[in-house]
Amino acid sequence: MAEVKVKCFSCGAPLTFVESVSRRDECPKCGEDVRVCKNCRFYDPKVYNECRETSADVVREKDRANLCDFFQPNSDTDSAQKSRDALIAAAEALFKKNQ
Repeated sequence: MAEVKVKCFSCGAPLTFVESVSRRDECPKCGEDVRVCKNCRFYDPKVYNECRETSADVVREKDRANLCDFFQPNSDTDSAQKSRDALIAAAEALFKKNQ
């Protein structure tokens, strides 16, 4: 049995599922749906339709459960958080007042 790991897009709780993420799965901590665009590895708010999978159907509510055939849990959330933290630190260093 394969484990599927994902971090909740809403509260950041680490979640583990057996085999796959079902459309009905919810985060036990905050109650948000798990099989949503914002938890998918193809989700990217900077591209057209906010999805890097060009064959995927348009999904209007990115934080609601859907039946997208291309859904793949985004398990790379730690590196995304580290990148975000690094960018914030760089911006703070750039705009830091000289004392």
